[in-house]
Amino acid sequence: MLTWLLGGYTMLGPFSISTYMPFFPEVAASLEATTVEIQLSLSVYLASFGFMMLFHGPLSDSYGRRPVILLGLLTYTLASLGAAFATSIEALLVFRALQGLSVGAGSVVGRAIIRDRLEGHRAQRLLSQVTMVFALAPAFAPVIGGWLHNSFPWQSVFIFLGLFGLIQLIASYTYLPETHPKEKRQPMHPVALGKRYGTLVRSRNFWLLSLSVSSNFAGFFLYIASAPLFILGYLDLEADQFGWLFIPAMSGVMLGSYLSGRVSKRLGAQATIRYGYVTMFVAATLNLAYNMLLPPLIPWIILPVVLYTTGMALAMPGITILTLDLFQSMRGMVSSLQGFIQTMFLTFVSGVAAPLLSGTGINLALGTSGFLCLGFAAWWLYTRQGES
Repeated sequence: MLTWLLGGYTMLGPFSISTYMPFFPEVAASLEATTVEIQLSLSVYLASFGFMMLFHGPLSDSYGRRPVILLGLLTYTLASLGAAFATSIEALLVFRALQGLSVGAGSVVGRAIIRDRLEGHRAQRLLSQVTMVFALAPAFAPVIGGWLHNSFPWQSVFIFLGLFGLIQLIASYTYLPETHPKEKRQPMHPVALGKRYGTLVRSRNFWLLSLSVSSNFAGFFLYIASAPLFILGYLDLEADQFGWLFIPAMSGVMLGSYLSGRVSKRLGAQATIRYGYVTMFVAATLNLAYNMLLPPLIPWIILPVVLYTTGMALAMPGITILTLDLFQSMRGMVSSLQGFIQTMFLTFVSGVAAPLLSGTGINLALGTSGFLCLGFAAWWLYTRQGES
């Protein structure tokens, strides 16, 4: 049950974006809004999401994991239903901001719960299982969004998100345990909070591990951010054929997560991470070779990306657990700041790297290789120094 609870929290973010985007023209017409204003509803959501990631973890360190998640789910559910009944673009923007402020509570605090509850390979295995559940969201969210778009008015997507949040709220109230005892909680006073954040940002190991996991994921996210030009332009596919990228890539995430959970006990975290990097480097090499030597044909051009996501997911749980173990008394804060760094990294990828590199397959392959080398350099430096 805990796996599905924590995995469900991670699915809220992708669903809140991918199921909503097909409705942009209908929302604009219904609320008499401009295209820029509708796009702003996505930007407001993302900005609120990134900002609040800095606070979900510290709040859980101070008040417990369970109250923060329950309050986040309640706020998300009410905000989603509020958006469904919005009669102006201004109201929609307010409710989208509330969605963004609350949607990350479960995913951020969930990582701390895993490490609170389990040790070593058992924690890595549970995190791998949660990642497998998360991988379902990018594959199913566009399908659900398309089905809603073809069958119901735009309000249906927010009713769906509200019901999804309500189901998680009821399940969490019933089954979610409190894993952070009162005697281990940290004060939420601004001065104390600033000191704890100061301790964290001065940790070289924290930055190296965060850079490693963020760069690895950026190598794959580059393809996601470039999907419209890559699928429709470079591969000359149709608008309903995005699944050629998303479904195989997320299958690789599920496979890598499964393997990470299976081998972590026998190999240990660092060996599992090394195998993940070997897999990613093989994938990056094949990706470069294919795009330099062969024409862009489906499915062959996607297979190196699948292999890359397999290696990425094989390494990610171990790196995340090592990061959380750096400061055991404030795992919530560690999870928050790591999530914030990754969000800002991916914002750079979507806003800068993708527009520059999405024109050709070889450019994307070079970009993925560059992010991989950056991630590996950070991991290599981490392994050659002691605890900070």
